[in-house]
Amino acid sequence: MTKNIFESDQIGFDVAIIGGGPAGLTAAIYTSRANLKTLVLAGEKWGGQLILTTTVENFPGFPEGIQGPELMEKMKAQAEKFGSQIVFETVTSIRRSDANRFTLSANRSQYNARSVIVATGADTVWLGLPNEQRLIGHGVSSCAPCDAFFFRDKKVAVVGGGDAAMEEALVLTKFASEVTIIHRRDTFRASKIMQERVLSHPKIKVLWNTEVIDVLGEGNVTGLSLQTEGNNSTLPFDGLFVAVGHKPNSQIFGDLVETDEKGYIIKSKTPGLFIAGDVQDHTYRQAVTAAAFGTMAAMQVEKWLENQSAS
Repeated sequence: MTKNIFESDQIGFDVAIIGGGPAGLTAAIYTSRANLKTLVLAGEKWGGQLILTTTVENFPGFPEGIQGPELMEKMKAQAEKFGSQIVFETVTSIRRSDANRFTLSANRSQYNARSVIVATGADTVWLGLPNEQRLIGHGVSSCAPCDAFFFRDKKVAVVGGGDAAMEEALVLTKFASEVTIIHRRDTFRASKIMQERVLSHPKIKVLWNTEVIDVLGEGNVTGLSLQTEGNNSTLPFDGLFVAVGHKPNSQIFGDLVETDEKGYIIKSKTPGLFIAGDVQDHTYRQAVTAAAFGTMAAMQVEKWLENQSAS
């Protein structure tokens, strides 16, 4: 076996990967196969959004579909097979200790690494309804491209008023029999062209000045409890798609990175620190694209470390 290029150095790890979703674990598969000493700080809640997903039918290689948690377990096992060390700790701070070292503080330990891949993802902004979390994957979703197929000929609702909500609704019209957009105001904030597409679509209707109070159903969503201008009502629905935004997990990186106004990382400002997955991607947000970003970051790390070693 080829000797690790930093085997004799007591600095710690060649690469520390922050995040245990598809981007982070794919990066770990690549870096550990490249014989880099790899640490994955997966977080106490690891697995990304797939850990909350039931059947995944659009990830290549699984024609019969696979459960989200099972897919993440397979990714984790594959990374461990090639030598990645995975710890379920959440990074609380990171700093560049010197020209050759990052120091990462987690909730229980501190780690050193020559390079870092940030793959912390983005969390869905949920509505905070009493039964919302219980029914995620059972009719409650935040990703129409992922789950619209499961709502063929069904009635679904989309909550939101921005471009993301309009896009979710339009994707759902390809499968659902009826799509209702529920918005708490009397106008959308979406772009004019997206509003026109939605408001002219025969399958889409809008409930204005309405808020969702709760999701109804035991095993699966059967309806929604609503409040419209102070009046409560219940309507039957087979699914609820929440499209009120995502929050990228970029807060701890400070001046090490450049972010946009929403907190998505635009680029690294620090040599040796690389970015992968949904923490930088506000467009696609798919497991397969996150995995691809993880691959690219891992290959960039390998090349960077080689250049550092040669200089």
